[in-house]
Amino acid sequence: MNIAKAVQVARREFVATVMTKGFLIGLLIMPLMIGALIVVMPLLLKEQAPKIEGTVAIHDPTGEVIDRAREHLSPESFAQRRLDMQRRLDAVLPDAVRGLVSGTGGDAMQAAMDQALGAVPQLSIEMLPDSAAVDAAKNALRQKDSSLAVISIQPNAVTSDEGNLGTYDLFVRKKLDDRLVDELRDALATSIVDARLESRELDAREIRQLVRVPRVTPRTVGEEGEKAANEIASRLLPMAFMVLIMMAAMTGGQQLMTSTIEEKSTRVVEVLLSAVSPTELMAGKILGQMGVASLMLALYAGLGILALVSFAATGLLDPWLLFYLAVFFLIAFVVLAAMMAAIGAAVNELREAQTLLTPVMLTVMLPMMLWMPISRDPNSTFATVLSLIPPLNPFVMMLRLGSSAPPPTWQVWLSIGIGIASAVAAVWFAGKVFRVGLLMHGKPPSFMTLVRWVRMS
Repeated sequence: MNIAKAVQVARREFVATVMTKGFLIGLLIMPLMIGALIVVMPLLLKEQAPKIEGTVAIHDPTGEVIDRAREHLSPESFAQRRLDMQRRLDAVLPDAVRGLVSGTGGDAMQAAMDQALGAVPQLSIEMLPDSAAVDAAKNALRQKDSSLAVISIQPNAVTSDEGNLGTYDLFVRKKLDDRLVDELRDALATSIVDARLESRELDAREIRQLVRVPRVTPRTVGEEGEKAANEIASRLLPMAFMVLIMMAAMTGGQQLMTSTIEEKSTRVVEVLLSAVSPTELMAGKILGQMGVASLMLALYAGLGILALVSFAATGLLDPWLLFYLAVFFLIAFVVLAAMMAAIGAAVNELREAQTLLTPVMLTVMLPMMLWMPISRDPNSTFATVLSLIPPLNPFVMMLRLGSSAPPPTWQVWLSIGIGIASAVAAVWFAGKVFRVGLLMHGKPPSFMTLVRWVRMS
């Protein structure tokens, strides 16, 4: 094989793909969407949520719930709960994000929350004397007046001689804000439970303190000392690495298959074969699309690293992961590109490729479907075996490497060795099919036909 000719084909393939408007738009659309969200989200947060004012009618035959519900639904209680929410968010946010949101004023987070949630609801609690008044109040909900909701507490909601405690019925106006409905549910649940406890001479506040245990953030202990662990990042980071490899490899592989089919159907390939051999043409096309896929991988990986740097969260990223990302990307791309090149050379039109392409796509998507069981137990026998089976091993091994319990080094390098061997086998198989199928026309072949081509060549 003439390497210079293969490089020329690779350069042509790279330029022909990268310089198209469709590729440039597809490459930049995600960064542009992220940038647009960064610009648009603050504008959306400035939009005030609709103000909520009106009457909530409550029928309370027990006489123990309505006063507690009135206190829970007062403007002061709403404001206090929002303040508590802001404190909880402030406690879990990383320092960089907290500083970004809070700014110099210190109250920017609370102001943004107030803008998103709207003004504190101003509710008037009306007591209904009997069940007849409940029916009248329900009829008022159909009118466009100040009536927001009607609540009917069952007589046995607090105490019951039979032991079976009741609940309440909630009737709301059409298209009532979901946030207010949730507040009403919380208010009634809390008020009824407090009334039940008091009827049994128990202190509701003390019991809530006894049963409430704050959620603790785990701290990882390593050679560098202790540091807070980010549970969300530890779950999403492995997925991000796998998706990066999958996205780049699939995009480059599909571009290779499409260009091969187009050149074959338009007879351009016959002109190309007069200057280069089928092996040089396939090698050049794979190298060219590898450059395209590498460009995409570098762009999105760079954006991810930039985001970690911006949020001062680079401690979540092990530098070795970037090395393994590059290695397993090359393995995954070569295997997938070889399959795509063989399919593109074997068929005459894009629609004919679906039969051969479907098994490949299902195989590549399998790690995505198995993400949760692998991430939960990355060192299980199931995950270990999958990380050693080509062509799944690049994707599964990146899931395991990015997890909180990475695999032993020997398993990683064993997977790399198996991956390299599978890439060599895939290129060998694709080269045989490419040589025979590139000038073949007529009925699209089956997989067994491809095997016969390999045996013949």
